Amino acid sequence: MILSCTNISKSFGTTQILQSVSFHINEREKAAIVGLNGAGKSTLLKIIMGELSADEGEVIIAKGASIGYLAQHQNLMSENSIYEEMLTVKEDVITLNKNIRTLEQDMKHAKGEKLEQMLNTYTRLMHEFELKNGYAYQSEVTGILKGLGFSEDEFDKKINTLSGGQKTRIALGKLLLTKPDIMLLDEPTNHLDLISIAWLEAFLINYNGAVVVVAHDRYFLDKVVNKVIEIENRKAITFDGNYSDYVNKKSMLQNALMKQYLNQQQEIKRQEEVIAKLRSFNREKSIRRAESREKLLNKIERIEKPMEHTPQMHFELEPRIISGNDVLSVSGLAKSYGDLQLFSNLNFEIKRGEKVAIIGNNGTGKTTILKIINGQVEADDGEIRLGTKVQIGYYDQEHQVLHPEKTLFDELQDTYPHLDNTAVRNILAAFLFTDDDVFKRIKDLSGGERGRVALAKLMLSEANLLILDEPTNHLDIASKEILENVLNNYSGTVLYVSHDRYFINKTATRILDLTGQTLLNYIGNYDYYLEKKPEVEAAYLGENMDQTQARSGKPGDFPASSPFVSSTSSPAEPSANKLSWHQQKEEQARERKRKNDLRKIEDEISQLETRNDEIDILLTKEEIYTDVERLIELNNEKKELEARLEVLLEQWELLAEDN
Repeated sequence: MILSCTNISKSFGTTQILQSVSFHINEREKAAIVGLNGAGKSTLLKIIMGELSADEGEVIIAKGASIGYLAQHQNLMSENSIYEEMLTVKEDVITLNKNIRTLEQDMKHAKGEKLEQMLNTYTRLMHEFELKNGYAYQSEVTGILKGLGFSEDEFDKKINTLSGGQKTRIALGKLLLTKPDIMLLDEPTNHLDLISIAWLEAFLINYNGAVVVVAHDRYFLDKVVNKVIEIENRKAITFDGNYSDYVNKKSMLQNALMKQYLNQQQEIKRQEEVIAKLRSFNREKSIRRAESREKLLNKIERIEKPMEHTPQMHFELEPRIISGNDVLSVSGLAKSYGDLQLFSNLNFEIKRGEKVAIIGNNGTGKTTILKIINGQVEADDGEIRLGTKVQIGYYDQEHQVLHPEKTLFDELQDTYPHLDNTAVRNILAAFLFTDDDVFKRIKDLSGGERGRVALAKLMLSEANLLILDEPTNHLDIASKEILENVLNNYSGTVLYVSHDRYFINKTATRILDLTGQTLLNYIGNYDYYLEKKPEVEAAYLGENMDQTQARSGKPGDFPASSPFVSSTSSPAEPSANKLSWHQQKEEQARERKRKNDLRKIEDEISQLETRNDEIDILLTKEEIYTDVERLIELNNEKKELEARLEVLLEQWELLAEDN
């Protein structure tokens, strides 16, 4: 064990954030802390780092273990270049290298005992240099910078000229270079493009130290972590496995707890009915028995009803009018900023009902494309044509469509003056803003809260073409899942930019990959994109062009070959003549076998149903539902039983019909 948190509690004013939170991290373990926005995940990391003090509890770090921390927001100020700033982490290696070079020069002029002392020192320094990977520190710096999305021509840029996202990437790079025994990462993927996220995944999977990460990227968590610590209702529960394992185990645990609660409620109701019936007899003996039962009932430790769900957004998007089939046509689009050419001669069309994701590396111009379509940025060249009756609703990742000085209430009512006070309050409540929250100013909201206000305005727009720029940024996982369902049920058209691979996989029907200043088209979701990416890039970057185009009707659309269909002739009709004695015997034997098979299946079904009932009873027992391993084992057995029952019932129906 390298890190232990025991009974950590923390309050801010009268609001308790964490209550008796306990968990531990083993060496080289990769753990995620998950929970809704505001659950206390970042607070917990700051307590571990000593930046905040806990009201109760203690944090224990293994003796001699080093710890490093990446906060969500960085205020990195330096006159250094990017490369120079990264080298500050390697100052000990650089100093060691200088000392070795100096010693080499001095040894040229030394003799006798002094030379021998120098040789001993030189041997020791060289050993230390090798242990610190001194020969490769420059390539290590370069590799991490490139992995995090910086090109070599950016290495000389000054830190003070960088954006907040770029500074966060530099801070992450410096942390990765230090290689602490315990690495705490708060939303490390927020400012990374898809390639950089994949690189970071590989780095962390192979990292020799322990990692504790707070992230809303479900793909990332599935790839990297082997333990999930959930913060919910101020408490912590630990689940072994990745994010998908956590979701499954949490569901099973929730179902088991709910079943136990319902069973107890049913028993309480039955006992109350017995007590009432005994009292109704109005005899001394029956009343005494009723009172005895009532005392026993009052001694039962009542199970608290499990919380079925925490408050969540609930909304739907629906266009006011239906657009024409041709929604958007972009031809010859080009844009440069000074000497930087983002893209040129981009051409694509979007049809009604499509959900199109634009992906690509940072700085390639994805957001610029959206802004050009929305009329916020002027293109250098090209034409944008909107189809018949197309109405755009725009979601900006910077939330510039919101007025910082306005309250939430005024933001909605000023934009949609036809809404009365009750309607505005009801809409804000649907996005989790209630009571005095509606009078908060936009500038005082968190990123996630601003995102919810922007989604509320988007819903009210009743647009039939949604243009969304990083719509999942700052949303917690539960809110992302709600947005995924809303978009999948939306009957209009969606064009969006996102780095959230899980979100893309769930919502996109087509992907446009902005690479090499052009768009590559993939007719499918993110999994399809990953499968076809090497083939499509080879085709459109000059290799095997002819062969791919011959196979494909349109860019990125690789229809599967038609499956081989085996044609079999129909069995001949039975002869009209009377069946022979031999045939009659065969038919009788077949019927006996059918009935025997039916009986066997019925017996097995009965046995399985009995075992199923036994498992249901076991799942209500405290010693079972508190033992997660046993709980999972029983749930898995129940799934297998139910699957087998499905097969048996199908077989029974077929045999029953074959009469």
